[in-house]
Amino acid sequence: MKFFKSVFFLLALPVVLIALWWLSAIVNPSFFVPTPGELITTFFTTWFGERFTDDVLPSLGRLALGIIGSVVVGIVLGLLIGSFRTLRQLLEPLLEFFRAIPPPVLLPLLMIIIGVNWRMQVFVIIFGSLWPVLLNTVEGVRATDEVQRDTARSYGLGRAARLRYLILPAAAPQILAGIRQCLSIALILMVISELWYTSSGLGFTIVKFQRDFAIPEMWSGILVLGLIGLLLAVLFRYIERYLLRWYHGLREVQRES
Repeated sequence: MKFFKSVFFLLALPVVLIALWWLSAIVNPSFFVPTPGELITTFFTTWFGERFTDDVLPSLGRLALGIIGSVVVGIVLGLLIGSFRTLRQLLEPLLEFFRAIPPPVLLPLLMIIIGVNWRMQVFVIIFGSLWPVLLNTVEGVRATDEVQRDTARSYGLGRAARLRYLILPAAAPQILAGIRQCLSIALILMVISELWYTSSGLGFTIVKFQRDFAIPEMWSGILVLGLIGLLLAVLFRYIERYLLRWYHGLREVQRES
């Protein structure tokens, strides 16, 4: 019963929206908005072939590298900055400065320094999407209970043991909240980094369809991006549930009490 209820809440709204879209396309057809049936047909004919290996897979590879780089750099720097008050106070103005720079603005500069290649695209993704992870990690480390810190020191736990058994578990909910934000930002930056001076990738292909007035193909590319975002969200939800199973269990006990 619970399974069917979950499926209902998952599919109810999309089914209603697709039905409204279909009715609108029948009542008021438009060259710029394909019908759901036309979109599905175009989706399979366009992306299940050479474009999957030439455009989708390279984009997914750059996206994966960008997310991994953002998470690793954000967590490592966040733990380091959050653990030392002097370092945090010293770097805070610099971090706020770089965080305020829109990553697309760096594209011309990076094309000069790095060149027009996949490394430039990955760097743009990392630079733009690491900030939620970094700042949430810093705040998570700062929010660790001082009494627990002092207790760990009094029991003779070293810095590495305190990091593993106290600081990381305490900061994990905020770190994972930052990673959740990082995923959507990374997907957006993946598309932006492929819009100019490239010859492959989802962003390049969607813009090419738009310029060629291949409207159903353009919509099918947008559908691919939406499915990638949905897949990332579902995978992250299961990973988060696994890593924070102790946290969710504790919240349920507190809610019941």
